[in-house]
Amino acid sequence: MSYLMKGFKCHGLAMCKVAGSLFKAHTLKNMLGINEKQFKISHASSQLSSEKANSYNYIIVGAGSAGCVLANRLTEDPQSTVLLLEAGPKDTLLGSKRLMWKIHMPAALTYNLCDEKYNWYYHTTAQRHMDNRVMYWPRGRVWGGSSSLNAMVYIRGHAEDYNRWSREGALGWDYEHCLPYFKKAQTHELGPDQYRGGNGPLHVSRGKTNHPLHQAFLEAAQQAGYPFTDDMNGYQQEGFGWMDMTIHRGQRWSTASAYLRPAISRPNFSVAEKTLVTKILFQGTKCIGVEYVKNGQRKKVLANKEVILSGGAINSPQLLMLSGIGNADDLKKLGIPVVCHLPGVGQNLQDHLEVYVQQKCTKPITLYSAQKPLSMVRIGLEWLWKFTGEGATAHLESGGFIRSEPGVPHPDIQFHFLPSQVIDHGRVASTVEAYQVHVGPMRSTSVGWLKLRSSDPNDHPIIEPNYLSTERDIWEFRQCVKLTREIFAQKTFEKFRGPEIQPGNHVQSDKEIDAFIRQKADSAYHPSCTCKMGQPSDSTAVVDPQTKVIGVENLRVVDASIMPSVVTGNLNAPTIMIAEKAADIIKGLPSLQEKNVPVYKPKTLETQR
Repeated sequence: MSYLMKGFKCHGLAMCKVAGSLFKAHTLKNMLGINEKQFKISHASSQLSSEKANSYNYIIVGAGSAGCVLANRLTEDPQSTVLLLEAGPKDTLLGSKRLMWKIHMPAALTYNLCDEKYNWYYHTTAQRHMDNRVMYWPRGRVWGGSSSLNAMVYIRGHAEDYNRWSREGALGWDYEHCLPYFKKAQTHELGPDQYRGGNGPLHVSRGKTNHPLHQAFLEAAQQAGYPFTDDMNGYQQEGFGWMDMTIHRGQRWSTASAYLRPAISRPNFSVAEKTLVTKILFQGTKCIGVEYVKNGQRKKVLANKEVILSGGAINSPQLLMLSGIGNADDLKKLGIPVVCHLPGVGQNLQDHLEVYVQQKCTKPITLYSAQKPLSMVRIGLEWLWKFTGEGATAHLESGGFIRSEPGVPHPDIQFHFLPSQVIDHGRVASTVEAYQVHVGPMRSTSVGWLKLRSSDPNDHPIIEPNYLSTERDIWEFRQCVKLTREIFAQKTFEKFRGPEIQPGNHVQSDKEIDAFIRQKADSAYHPSCTCKMGQPSDSTAVVDPQTKVIGVENLRVVDASIMPSVVTGNLNAPTIMIAEKAADIIKGLPSLQEKNVPVYKPKTLETQR
């Protein structure tokens, strides 16, 4: 998703020189907004305290979308001591977000999406149903995790996703038990209502650009017969409308900003960055702590209550397997002593694939001109000065959800519209005035797996998403292209519409569309479900509905890996919800619940729209 700040690398020197003249010594402190007290506290708390005994009540592995939430909520009790371990660095420099603008400027998101510094930079196996392409999977390795790298789209999924989880064995995780935790997490700029929160740490906003191409997209969708929805996270997901984003006052609002920084001064909280956890420690089947490597030194730290894995859908199952929890046969082959045979670890891997349908624009109103060097310097300086302007949005401000065919009970296709062109995850700059939609199926039937490559924690696991392995998935993608073309062909786009760039007018038959999908579809970066939550009687489940790892004691997993099945939409909001709900479970509090909240259903399933 490279659009606005792409190419900044080429012109970074110019940017730095201009910025350098602005940041004179006498204004540096004010300009950067460095809070000295906070910086000192952060520095102190980031050291594994030698003054305390090397033991904590809770050890959380991974300061990402879930881990930051848990750290905040568990340290609300001053009697609970918590250690949070993160493999990556902090998301600030000298306590300043401005000095880490590549993370915090919303329009600059592709820098870290395509850079190994704050990113695990995973790759899949060659996908045999996609012309043997190796797919790129960025995952956050920094405070905030993937919430510090993502496109800041806040989508909760459909109510029926959570009701399905309950049917799949995650009892107590139906919509009426999940909605209150979405609300607890959130402060929506439009204020609280039956669906939105008004007092949570996670600030959610709507786009401010009111770009004519966003307006055209929403009008075209309605001309094609789809409804407008004023809140796709509220009563009605189905339809097209303005998207919610985790952007606050022009800055990315990651879980590090929302949850970690407000908790960092608590005396019962310690956090360590650049600390790779290599093994979970056990006495028999009782988890007692973790082993980690920091500054080249291998150390151990103990948990007298619980260890909680929040590494995400790749790292959490990887760490379980490295520690002897997984398929016993696979572990023995690698010489890893088996603590618990749990064959579901790393299985059930699910993700969203998407493709870009791109159209040339006949008017110079896309983000193309904003990507030119002088424009980027101007945009960058405005953001550095005031957190405003075109740098203060990710530009994915409109989108929608539809059903692929009659009989589908709730949406199974998602759209993100962008008034720009993206090439190769944003690694290649756009060369023309163009707009595009990112479109893909939401509940693919292709399911994959991941396994250890070796017993070395530094080796990335083997990732096999098994994309497009079913006829249903191939058909759904065909529908995605056909339905998008229909929207782009509507009257409202006439004044903007140039030739189709991708797939291109030469791609018309089903066979040609299928070939295009194989060549151009990419991950939407939503890996999940690899430590599936379910009943202990389910041989494929890894955690129970209390998030406890089945077959061992004092160990939990809380992140997107425990989803029984992938939700209809982006995963950051649901992952934060999972952590909010798990925090109450860990504290022994009864689950929040809101009964009989109305949810839209189509008047008839006999038609597609």
